Amino acid sequence: MVSDIVKNILVVGAGSFIGGAARYLVSLAMKCVSKGFPWATLTVNLVGCFLIGLLLGAFSKNGSEGSNWALFLTVGLCGGFTTFSTFSKEALVMLQAGNIWGFAGYVSISVIAGIALVALGYFLIR
Repeated sequence: MVSDIVKNILVVGAGSFIGGAARYLVSLAMKCVSKGFPWATLTVNLVGCFLIGLLLGAFSKNGSEGSNWALFLTVGLCGGFTTFSTFSKEALVMLQAGNIWGFAGYVSISVIAGIALVALGYFLIR
């Protein structure tokens, strides 16, 4: 049990390392274009959403949602690349399950409270 958890943490950590490094490289590559608008962040978020959608489809198609590869690529790589992709995947899963109110609440609270908490943190420290 503990060894499985440790193994999963290492799998996610390895994917997160690669995803985070990739995100940084995208921000460096797009530095000259990202003046006045966060193009790199938008690009990473949209690419991450598309990638996690492809992975979700592939893993659910062959029944391997709980595999090490699924954990490495979705939670690790995509999660390290952009947490927005995980948020979007979870929202889609709620919609697919017919949980409209859960979906609406999750999306609304995440976006509104997320922005509000960023502002609160900023103003508390400033």
